[in-house]
Amino acid sequence: MTDLRARCQFRALALLGLLLPALTRADVLEAVNSVRRGGCPGHAAVTALAHSARLDAVARELAGGAPLRGAEQTAGYHAASSFSVSVSGVPPSGDVREILARQFCREIMNAAFREVGSFRRGEQVWLAFAEPFAPPQDADRAAIERRILALVNAARAQPRRCGATPFAPAPALALNDTLSRAARDYAEVMARYRYMQHTGRDGSSPAQRVTRAGYHWRATGENLASGIMNPEAVVDGWVHSPEHCANLMDAAYTEMGVGFAVNPQDEAGVYWALEFGRPRHT
Repeated sequence: MTDLRARCQFRALALLGLLLPALTRADVLEAVNSVRRGGCPGHAAVTALAHSARLDAVARELAGGAPLRGAEQTAGYHAASSFSVSVSGVPPSGDVREILARQFCREIMNAAFREVGSFRRGEQVWLAFAEPFAPPQDADRAAIERRILALVNAARAQPRRCGATPFAPAPALALNDTLSRAARDYAEVMARYRYMQHTGRDGSSPAQRVTRAGYHWRATGENLASGIMNPEAVVDGWVHSPEHCANLMDAAYTEMGVGFAVNPQDEAGVYWALEFGRPRHT
């Protein structure tokens, strides 16, 4: 006669064995998000991370000795930015809050990160944090241009210091279609050839490119960026870079145009160009 109780007990144990890795993972991820929600010395609280099965696969590759970029490629995960950490001496509960807050506070609290994955072997846990590749969409191009214009003008409205140079508030800029066309064209070249320089592959300067687009200028300048997914982050990066900030605050400019291009096969992924100008007739 079959012992149904024994069979049921075996199934329960087998199910528990299958659930243990998931339970452990959940505990580790809750510890990570506990740090992010509570903050740590010098870093305010940030949004909790979502679990990613693909980042679990990245963490598994890390446990096998793969470098982070190689692990991402093997797992098929495209990150805009990422970070990994290995923690030893992890208790059975998976509580790594104290270790993370003490040793990896700055990295764990990176607000750009949106997803996390983990892999555990014994008392060691590998964690992979990432900002997923989520590039701006062509369908949103007009809205993105208007958003960057608003952010640039908000920055220009305030006095600020760009490096060692103080700047008074500057008048608001207007969007110019010709400058935007020049910006889009150059962003596409950079994305296609996977480089970011003010000197074009054909040797052109920013002034030559806006002239070629049909803009007759009295003053012109250019800001570039890559690897950034959204308008807020790209303008923030320019504001905190002395040379880009000086361009952005220059009262000589009255107009601007902005463009972006995406190359999903490239590590940077997204390229941005911002062209400033003052037309010749003003």
